[in-house]
Amino acid sequence: MEIDHLLQICIERNASDIHLTVGKPPTLRVDGMLDALDYDPLTANDTENLIKSITSEQHLQKVQKFGGVDFGLSFGDVARFRVSVYKQKGYWGTSLRLIPSKLFSFEEIGLPLITKELLQKHRGLVLVTGPTGSGKTTTLATMTDYINANLDAHIITIEDPIEYYHEHKKGIITQRELGVDVFSFSEAIVKGLRMNPDVIMVGEMRDLATIEAAILAAETGHLVLATLHTTSASQTVDRIINVFPPQQQEQIRIQLSTSILAIFCQQLLLKSAKKGRVAAFEIMITTPSIQNLIREKKTYRITSDIQTGTKYGMMTFDSSLVDLYQRSIIDFETLENNAFEPDQVRAKFQKK
Repeated sequence: MEIDHLLQICIERNASDIHLTVGKPPTLRVDGMLDALDYDPLTANDTENLIKSITSEQHLQKVQKFGGVDFGLSFGDVARFRVSVYKQKGYWGTSLRLIPSKLFSFEEIGLPLITKELLQKHRGLVLVTGPTGSGKTTTLATMTDYINANLDAHIITIEDPIEYYHEHKKGIITQRELGVDVFSFSEAIVKGLRMNPDVIMVGEMRDLATIEAAILAAETGHLVLATLHTTSASQTVDRIINVFPPQQQEQIRIQLSTSILAIFCQQLLLKSAKKGRVAAFEIMITTPSIQNLIREKKTYRITSDIQTGTKYGMMTFDSSLVDLYQRSIIDFETLENNAFEPDQVRAKFQKK
C-alpha cells in the first residue's frame, strides 16, 4: 500500500480527510461521514511506514519529543494536505485534511456582499469562528484572496501550517509558517508590525499572547483577520474577554468594543441530496448598540441585536438555516437538529 494511492483516492472521492490508525483500514471522511476503504486493517508497521514516507526527519523528531506535529504536504501539482501526525497507545497515527485546490468566491461560500465592504476597512478585527472542520480556513482564504486581488495592500498571513498558497496580485502577500519562518503566532504578529503590513491574517488565536497581539494590531491601524473555535458571536466576545486576568477584563471590553468589526460564525451542513455540504452563518456587524453591550457586560443581548440588524447585513444562525431550508438546500431534519431555537423553527413551519 502506497500513500500516494490513498491520497489519490481521497481526491477522487472528494473527501475532506483521511485517517490512518492501527486496527482500522484507511478511512475517509466524505460529507462529514466516516467511510472505511476496502483494505485490511492497518498494522503498526503499515501505519508507521505510511507516515514516515511523507514526514521529514525534523517532524519525526517533534513527534517523539512533543507527541505530535502538524505540517503541510504538497501532492505534486494536484493538491495540498494539512497533516497531523501523532502517537496514541505507543503507535503512530495521522489525519490528513485535503485543502481545496481552488479558492472559492463569496457567492460560492454564501458570504453576503457586506463582507467586501468590511474587508476594505483600514483597521479593525474580523473574526471567523466555528467548530473544527467548519470551513473557517477556506473562508479566511477567500477573504484574503479578495483583498489581494482588489486592494493595494501588503498582507501577512501567519499559519500552522500554510494551507492555501497565494500568489501576488494587486497586493503583496507574505506567508509565514510556524516552526519554519517564525516561532509563535504572537511573535509573528508583533514582529510583523515592523514589516509595514496593511492586513494581518492569523490562522488561529490560541492563547492570551496571540489575542493581545491581534487586538493591538487592530487598534494600531491594521485590518486583522483571525479564527476562534466558538459557535456564536456572544460566545466569541466572552471567550476573548475571559482569556485575560480579571484585572484586565474591563480594559479589554473597551478595546474590543472599538476594534471588532464583525464576527462570522459558521458550520458545514449536509445538503438535502446527501451529497456535498453547505455553510450556514451567524453574522454580527458591530454597531454602536453592540459596542455598548460589549462595554456594559451585556453580551447575552448580542443575539437580539443580530435579529433586528438585518438592514446592516446581520443574520442569526437560525435565519440562515431557514433560508437554506426554504431554498431546498437542506432538509427539515437538518434544520431542526442544528437550530439554536428548534421550538421556534417548528412553530414557524407548523411542524411537531
